[in-house]
Amino acid sequence: MEKKGKTIGMETQSREFDVIVVGTGPGGATTARELSRKNRKVLLLEWGGKSPIRGNLVSYALQAGIPGKGLLFTSELLGMVRGIATGGGSVFYYGTAFDPPAEMFKRYGVDISREIEEIRDELPIAPLADHLVGPMSERIMESAQALGYSWRKLPKFVYQERCRPDCPRCNYGCPYGAKWSARMYVDEAVSNGAEIRNHSKVTKVLVSGGKAVGVEYVRHGVRRRVHGEKVVLSAGGVGTPAILRASGFPGVGYDYFFDPLIAVMGVVDDIRGGKEFPMSAGVHMEDEGYLMTDMTIPAMLHVTLNAWALRFDSLHTHANTLQIMIKAKDSLGGRITDSGGVRKKLAETDKKKLAKGYERAREILARAGARSIHKSRPIAAHPGGTVKIGEFLDADLKTGLDNLYVCDCSVIPEAWGLPPTFSLIALGKRLARRLTEVHR
Repeated sequence: MEKKGKTIGMETQSREFDVIVVGTGPGGATTARELSRKNRKVLLLEWGGKSPIRGNLVSYALQAGIPGKGLLFTSELLGMVRGIATGGGSVFYYGTAFDPPAEMFKRYGVDISREIEEIRDELPIAPLADHLVGPMSERIMESAQALGYSWRKLPKFVYQERCRPDCPRCNYGCPYGAKWSARMYVDEAVSNGAEIRNHSKVTKVLVSGGKAVGVEYVRHGVRRRVHGEKVVLSAGGVGTPAILRASGFPGVGYDYFFDPLIAVMGVVDDIRGGKEFPMSAGVHMEDEGYLMTDMTIPAMLHVTLNAWALRFDSLHTHANTLQIMIKAKDSLGGRITDSGGVRKKLAETDKKKLAKGYERAREILARAGARSIHKSRPIAAHPGGTVKIGEFLDADLKTGLDNLYVCDCSVIPEAWGLPPTFSLIALGKRLARRLTEVHR
């Protein structure tokens, strides 16, 4: 009899798939979608579930807020949120479509120029229309531009005809299908014949004769095995190195990035809002190593950020708070633990980047008429660089083990500092093309 919460028994399936994809974030979902369009027999294994995207706090908390699963803490108690659900973190991201650093990838032998153009043709990439930009974002943008910043609307992965003004749901997942997420590609892959098994946590890669031949995973308390000709790990910057460590790759998971960010907040008296698309506009201070954007968040997240910073005087100011995010390109360092924990301390250079951004944000908010300006504690975002191209992977994202590939944020070979979604979609397309060519 199966006991809840315990792993018992072993179930082995001899059925073979052409490709097993572990994880359904942008990299894995894109790889699966592209392969399914070529009639490849694909299995997707996803640790999280596939409950409907409701766009509320409860669903968000269940899929991204459970400690040790969706919510991790670094050694300095920086919170790190990741989506454990079909579609991964893209269900909860802000839909920002920063161009991939094509030249950086080319230095490692990875040319994604073709894929970038395909994505531009396939997905809705454009700045938000004026009527979808909220008053808080507009106020911040006007102030920044008046101070001489090149503060502009940012490109978004959004079907704007489905998007609703005065909507606070972006953080919690869009229930209207306006924001593109990797779940859309998963659904397409399944409609093309791919299979998905949710609540399936992969623990290691199966190896035979020097080749990857499948994976072992736990589902509903039962340890299972499934075999496939190729395996693609797309379990994220934390999940993928943990799986590889358990599979005989002890050197992965070190010297990584996690893009630390802070929120800078100030209260105004002539706006009552708090319900708008976050990261509508901003500026990349590339020379100084950080990104500044507006970041309007739901009321409960506002309370959480202020309580964590011990700013109890600001708990009830959500509707009047202008907020700017400072996200830094951090130094490589730290490690992922064998169990999937995150250990890393902010370098002094990275603290200085956040401090510089904070001073600039204070100036912008003061110019916008804000008072009681303060900042949150640092938060960590989309960890990566844990299984780098050029160190553990070749230009085709292949490991040193035949038939084993990686396609997620862990492959990025250098410190990052920007949302990676566009790049991961491109890498997923390129990997699928390579795997299709191998099958010929």
